[in-house]
Amino acid sequence: MAFVFGHVGDALRLAFVMFWQVLWPLALGFLLSAGVETFVPKRAIARALGRDDARSLVLATAFGAASSSCSYAAVALARTLFRKGATLPNAIIFEFASTNLVFELGLVLLILLGWQFLAAEFAGGLVMVVLVALIFRLTLHRGLVERAQRQAERGLLGRMEGHGAMDMTVTGGALLQRVLSARAFTSMSHYFVMNAYSVWTDLVLGFLIAGALGAWVPDDAWAKLFITGHGGVTALWGALIGPLVAMLSFVCSIGNVPLAAVLWRGGISFGGAIAFIFGDLIIIPILNIYRRYYSGRVSLYLFIVSYVAMALAGLVIGAIFTALGWVPANRNVAVFATTISWDFNTLLNIATLGLVAVLLVRFLRTGGVSMLREMNAPADLSA
Repeated sequence: MAFVFGHVGDALRLAFVMFWQVLWPLALGFLLSAGVETFVPKRAIARALGRDDARSLVLATAFGAASSSCSYAAVALARTLFRKGATLPNAIIFEFASTNLVFELGLVLLILLGWQFLAAEFAGGLVMVVLVALIFRLTLHRGLVERAQRQAERGLLGRMEGHGAMDMTVTGGALLQRVLSARAFTSMSHYFVMNAYSVWTDLVLGFLIAGALGAWVPDDAWAKLFITGHGGVTALWGALIGPLVAMLSFVCSIGNVPLAAVLWRGGISFGGAIAFIFGDLIIIPILNIYRRYYSGRVSLYLFIVSYVAMALAGLVIGAIFTALGWVPANRNVAVFATTISWDFNTLLNIATLGLVAVLLVRFLRTGGVSMLREMNAPADLSA
């Protein structure tokens, strides 16, 4: 019994240490995203994404990168944009950018895995956007789009429709005046809390699963799964299996990053780890939401397109970073040997918790609880 509890304790300790190491960058990322959502208007986004051309592709990527990292909210908002006039390719590209090119994801990657993974994630995200656009152009036919439109107009619920459609942008007046206004403070507190609330289950699952895998699964088991040490075969297999492991993990958004750290230590290829992080949009719950949003046939099509783009992007980025000598030679992820102590990171976390408390008080005093109840409500498309 003591042996079992010891192993459980090791898993929980590792999970909490990983969380403690990324607490302040995670909160900073949510704060930056809240600021962008507060001051960058969402109105007319659908009209800007209504054509399949290079300009709309860039705008879909930029708008996605400026939005929340929650995969469910991104999928819900993409359906809303599609119903309001955005093309299906642009709506899906918006999703990819929203979950792979956002501030908080980059900061957590930087702290847990280093600058190479941060650079590879953002470079790979851009490669994946281009690949998705090309695959859509070559394979998406009008019949699928019409089927998706008919199903989307039924308005079946998935998750986070209300959250994805909320717009609390502060407009009017000089930028400094808006930044210092009470409305901006309220809007930022609402976006901050709702964005954090929307991903908390994935974060908890991600850290707990990562803690358990990191503490319990021996390195030789990972080496066999990822065919470690076989050069090009390892690289190819890693890129192919990475998104599939993500699909079966049921964890999306930032929750994938601590799992990626475990897989990297276990021997997955560099490109495979990146492809795994990309896989948050093909987890089984989201594929089921695609089925409800766009029909079963379109859901299968989106899975195939997404998987091909994720695997290819991981393979390409892995090859480029290997050629440049940027792939880390050391797989000993620092966080696995870290203990909580009175250091600069702890001081930053304490300051972060104070800031979170201030934002939470503002959120609660300005009707935030009622807005939380509306996060899973049907989106209002009349605006």
